[in-house]
Amino acid sequence: MFTPAAESLLRQAREIQDEELSRFCSRVVKLLQKDPGAEAVDALRRLFLIVSATKYGRKLEKPCVDLLQATICSPACPEQLQLLCAAILREMAPSEGLNLSCDHIQKSRTLSLAASVLLAQGDRQDEVRSVGQRALHLLEARQTEGPGPRALLPVVSKVVSLAPGTLPEAQADMLHRRLVDWLRYASVQQGVAQPSRGFFSAPRTRQPGPVTEVDGAVATDFFTVLSTGQHFTEDQRLNVHAFSMLRTWLLFSGPASRDASDADDRSEPEGSTLSVLSATSATASHLLPPQQQLRAGAFEYCQRLLEQSTRRALRKGDSDLQKACLVEAVLLLDVLCRQEPSFLYRALSCLKALLGRLCGDPAQARTLLPIARFLLSHGEAAAVDSEAVCQHLFTSVLADLFPNPMLAFEFAQFCRDSLHLFNPDQGTFKLSFPNLFKLLAWHSPALTSEFVVLLPALVDASTAVEMLHTLLDLPCLTAALGLQLRSSPTASERPLWDVSLRPTSCLEGFRDPEFQGLFQYLLRSKAGGATKRLAPLHHLLQPMASCARVVQCAQAVPTLLQVFFAAVTQVASGDLSAQLALVLLERSNSLFQVPQYEAQVHRVMSSQLLALCRLRPALVVELARDLLEFVGTVSGIRSRESMFTAVVWAIGEYLAVSYDRRCTVEQVNRFFEALEALLFEVTQSRRSATLPPYPPQVVTVLMTTLTKLASRSQDLIPRVSLLLSKLRALPQGPAMGSVPRDEDTDAIRMRATELTNLLKMPSVAQFVFTPGMEASTPRFHRDANTALPLALHTVSRLVDREAGLLPA
Repeated sequence: MFTPAAESLLRQAREIQDEELSRFCSRVVKLLQKDPGAEAVDALRRLFLIVSATKYGRKLEKPCVDLLQATICSPACPEQLQLLCAAILREMAPSEGLNLSCDHIQKSRTLSLAASVLLAQGDRQDEVRSVGQRALHLLEARQTEGPGPRALLPVVSKVVSLAPGTLPEAQADMLHRRLVDWLRYASVQQGVAQPSRGFFSAPRTRQPGPVTEVDGAVATDFFTVLSTGQHFTEDQRLNVHAFSMLRTWLLFSGPASRDASDADDRSEPEGSTLSVLSATSATASHLLPPQQQLRAGAFEYCQRLLEQSTRRALRKGDSDLQKACLVEAVLLLDVLCRQEPSFLYRALSCLKALLGRLCGDPAQARTLLPIARFLLSHGEAAAVDSEAVCQHLFTSVLADLFPNPMLAFEFAQFCRDSLHLFNPDQGTFKLSFPNLFKLLAWHSPALTSEFVVLLPALVDASTAVEMLHTLLDLPCLTAALGLQLRSSPTASERPLWDVSLRPTSCLEGFRDPEFQGLFQYLLRSKAGGATKRLAPLHHLLQPMASCARVVQCAQAVPTLLQVFFAAVTQVASGDLSAQLALVLLERSNSLFQVPQYEAQVHRVMSSQLLALCRLRPALVVELARDLLEFVGTVSGIRSRESMFTAVVWAIGEYLAVSYDRRCTVEQVNRFFEALEALLFEVTQSRRSATLPPYPPQVVTVLMTTLTKLASRSQDLIPRVSLLLSKLRALPQGPAMGSVPRDEDTDAIRMRATELTNLLKMPSVAQFVFTPGMEASTPRFHRDANTALPLALHTVSRLVDREAGLLPA
């Protein structure tokens, strides 16, 4: 990420100790106290690197901090030094020893620097209010020297966003009027070029011409941020600054009660009057209150930007600026129409014409997002259907432009911000999750947190099974998207894989008709309800399993699975729970083989299978055949140990009449025989010097489950007792691997002894292993005089021969 030289500088800065930093601060103080020059600038740069290179706060000496603050407020100090001092103090924020004040600052540039330090201190409402009032006071003074109001507008924008509605109404109205003037009445003539100071400078300067549009035509309307020229005047620069802060100011400048009541309580005659006045001359708009004047001026400015965005820009930079300004203009219209409903129909007429032009241009895809948000917000009020533009975004745009990182991030933000606006009856959002998951698969490190929020809203009972399969196949989807881009004729869209990777066979398979159906299903745009087994693709795409994108995507899947199950359990019926449990059993042995992916997913799958069984215990009886098939062979234990352990534990816990009346003795016997044979095979490996032993957790959970089943069918108790006696006499085998063999064997022997002791009193064993519903109450476990603790204590005393309570 950094060059070796930069890495070396950062390492040196991080390794500086407090004592050395204290000496360096003393040197900085000496340099600032005398006439500061290049040496002081270099020292401040080094100090900034030191305080910003670590994630924890650095503590500077108090004389140094005081001098940094004094330098910011000194009118004679060079601006470069002031900028460095402000940057250092911001990096130290929040700071308790700060005594910087803006009450007596007279210059806008100085106030801007001081405010950047004060506003970085955190939620200090008094300081925020003081900074805002001082900035508005200087704006009222109409300074004529220096940058004037330009340096203060970002300060005011930050203040109102940190503390909405705290500025006095009179000062807010003053800025409303100033903003209208800057937006609407900037000069339409270009600025005068600064005269050259060279020896051959021309004695005459050319008279400035009019500003132009992005297509080169002479501007015939008022100046906007999209007007172009060689040089700009101060009021034109103010026009650009005012537009950049306009949305924040409109949202937060006034008290919430006043803003909310403006739109709700305004009568129809008032609204229609505002609409007429804002549509006529600027002179008539002065009849409105200041805040409504600003809204009318802002609406007119947005209309002008929409018109300018239709022009063909001559330069690429102007084309990019057009797109950015178009997005901001639509976002502003959204705010204005919420505050002034009378603007809505005029805004819709402009946006409809714009929409027809943008939908056919892939380069304008990002500008469609704010338009879609506008239609979702206001479509119901204006009887406009937003379904068409949403369909276009969620199908064509996502399928074709998912590699674009900016579009991916903005699309995820659009979905997150619009969750409350999507119509549940239309279902476009929920049915488009395969396309949305392409963003996640291709940009998973950046978008994982966004999809943690989006995933619960995407979960639906009708598509939950299909979504679970898609989540488990997400790394496979990443590899398939890479092949799709590699086979694309557009070279610029090809992904940057490792140079050592040569997925020739994968590309051939991608074009092979035999796999076309599976790839089409994996790359589908909408949910179809059906699922396909992708095991052939797992084998085909295996050479790409070590790619960085695939590995990063695989790391996100366990978190997303937990979010999915947390949401699906809220809507899952009995049938859906059974289907999800079957998917977990089936897919535990059918995952894309990415390094460490299988083990991480198995841990989540095992915990979620137990959660499903806890939510619906009857699943064990309903899925008896599938569970018997799952535990019927010993070959799968090593590859999916956590899943196997969870299944065996669920059988022992929930295969009981108390959970499901359909549970029969025959079912208990079938499970017992399958697990008994399995335990015999597992224990044989522990007696062998050549076979690697199974983990003790597998052995102990099998022993415990067999004991639980025997307690419910007491004819099985002799068979379990015989098994347990053999395990108690398990010989010590040779150590294999990093874990000592004797520790594992001791754990197995101890569990076998405990279970044997319980089975000596069958009625107590049944009570302990199959407690009633009251076992879920806290008292059942905390109070020593209630049933379960008392029973366990009594049994342990009765069967412990070594304690001497019973004769041998």
